[in-house]
Amino acid sequence: MSENRLAASTSPYLRQHADNPVHWWSWQPEAFAEARARNVPVHLSIGYAACHWCHVMAHESFSDPDLAAYLNEAFVNIKVDREERPDIDQIYMAAIHALGQQGGWPLTMFLSPAGEPFWGGTYFPPHPRHGLPGFRQILQAIAAAWQNQDDAVTVNRQAILDHLKRNEAAQTGNIADAPINESAARILAMWDRENGGIRGAPKFPMSPVLEQLWRSALRTGNADFEAAVLTTLRSLCQGGIYDHIGGGFARYSVDAQWLIPHFEKMLSDNGQLLNLLSLAFGRTGEALFRIRIEETVTWLSREMCLPGGAFAASLDADTDGEEGLTYLWTPAEIKTVLGPDDAQAFIAVYGVTDQGNFEGKTNVNRLSTRSRAWQGDTEEAALAAMREKLYRHRIDRPQPARDDKVLTDWNGAAITALVRAGEVLSRPDWLAMAETAYCFITTQMLAGDQLSHAWFDGHPTAAGLATDYAWMTAAALALHAATGNPDQLADACRFHQILIDRFYDAKSGACYLTELNADLIIRPLSIVDDAMPSATGILAQQAMALFHLTGDPTHLQTANEIARKRAGQIAQNIIGTASIQAGIDSCQRSRLAIVTGTGTAADALKAAVRAAGDPALLLIAPQDLTGLPANHPAQGKAPLGSAPTLYLCQSSSCQPPVTTAADAKNLLTRRPT
Repeated sequence: MSENRLAASTSPYLRQHADNPVHWWSWQPEAFAEARARNVPVHLSIGYAACHWCHVMAHESFSDPDLAAYLNEAFVNIKVDREERPDIDQIYMAAIHALGQQGGWPLTMFLSPAGEPFWGGTYFPPHPRHGLPGFRQILQAIAAAWQNQDDAVTVNRQAILDHLKRNEAAQTGNIADAPINESAARILAMWDRENGGIRGAPKFPMSPVLEQLWRSALRTGNADFEAAVLTTLRSLCQGGIYDHIGGGFARYSVDAQWLIPHFEKMLSDNGQLLNLLSLAFGRTGEALFRIRIEETVTWLSREMCLPGGAFAASLDADTDGEEGLTYLWTPAEIKTVLGPDDAQAFIAVYGVTDQGNFEGKTNVNRLSTRSRAWQGDTEEAALAAMREKLYRHRIDRPQPARDDKVLTDWNGAAITALVRAGEVLSRPDWLAMAETAYCFITTQMLAGDQLSHAWFDGHPTAAGLATDYAWMTAAALALHAATGNPDQLADACRFHQILIDRFYDAKSGACYLTELNADLIIRPLSIVDDAMPSATGILAQQAMALFHLTGDPTHLQTANEIARKRAGQIAQNIIGTASIQAGIDSCQRSRLAIVTGTGTAADALKAAVRAAGDPALLLIAPQDLTGLPANHPAQGKAPLGSAPTLYLCQSSSCQPPVTTAADAKNLLTRRPT
């Protein structure tokens, strides 16, 4: 049967392609059976709903009846949403890299009917352009090779498959000597000291790398590491990659100055940046970071929160087929909305010009030397009121499509960040948002001991991945630490144990991304960060937290095992192992802060802990010390006299307790060994 089968798909991205004349299949055994029956190769196209170049290729090639007719004749065509099936994406992205090509989306791969890749690329124009071959030329060459060059196809296919099957063996090292300081120094040598981020363009925030540098600053006292992170965060907060009118960060900038983004906004990026901004604000108290935290949470609440409280995956880069249409401004539009006087002030601060900076209009930003500076509380309040007027005007424009699927790991990261932000800024309403999202995941996407990776249109879809269990462990632990709810600690232990039982390989000290029964040509490991940290890195960090909260030595053993067996991987890939380096950092110096007692003095002690801005520092503040289980970390740690008290513990030993915020600050700023 020849038809497009995507209309009933569980992915909004796939449904975007339901009207293509291409006879698309989703990823399923029947598609590969069709390829075997017809003896044709598989054309695999992987993308995501917010992807600008995915839309371009869909418009130029997949909507072309003639090109679609050739695709239908010569191939079986499979469309995959990389967010719904990151396991598929990881395998075939690795295949592209094995071919010596730069990865990206849309990912275009050609497979045997057994799913084995033999050639691929990313975006192709319909006709030769800018040094790229035309897509029709590519298709004709692939079809001809399949029919006439079987030996060459087999050699290519086998070489790529051999590369993919080379699972990373354990690369054992000494935890104490793990090269995480050297890695941070090497990253710093690549850093753009003026704009932040790694030098060059396009430029991505790379949140796991920023956290690795931040941890290195806390671990070593090297001010250059901290300055690199703060410079980057300030540039992100003032650049065009940030939506100054509506809040939230775009996925990346096409230039080195963070001026012009591709305009898609991803939950994954915003959750991680919210976490980093909360750490930075806790440590520095910078008003810029506080404002961006507040605005980003507002964006999450009003634009990304779905009925039931979970968060949607993304907002599209394009509106009505035009990139950035919703977000761009002219001076005349701003004058119409704000009036001449306010418009003049706004235009001066936000870099709006008649020429514009993107296709004749302006993507507003505060990157100029003058507008970067804090304008003063009164002026900033006036600018905030202007931004709100512009936002109310902007919502009447056509809006980018929202991908309404719920992703468990991305929501787990957002929940974790919301908890930290709510604690640092004393916003119980943000904690409530986090709890509501957490409740959605645990009631709608958890059946027995099986999480679903994705949920859409009332139904869970893809099977749970290691990243889902890792991030839900993190979310449960964050909520438990903030609320003291024992059910959340029980959830964390449960998610963690499932991760160990179904995904963790003790021999290699690493997590597989999928369970054993996945419909894939190999079982990929989750040991390299992409936009999100690897499951292995998150597991190591959360195992240390569980050790502190439960006293169970098996958690410490797991964290140390990962640190030992992955340490040798770091020097070969300093960027992609940032979360594993964070796990090693946690093994070396993670601490538990216990505040006992209530009232303003206890609040001051908790504020001192949060002001450390240390992701390797876990804070709990049990309200009732009676009836605690014997293994509870607060057992026996009563207030000194009647004064609220801070106990700071590392491994199985605690520092002498303190009762004042000043003493707490001194205690916390001593670098742990």
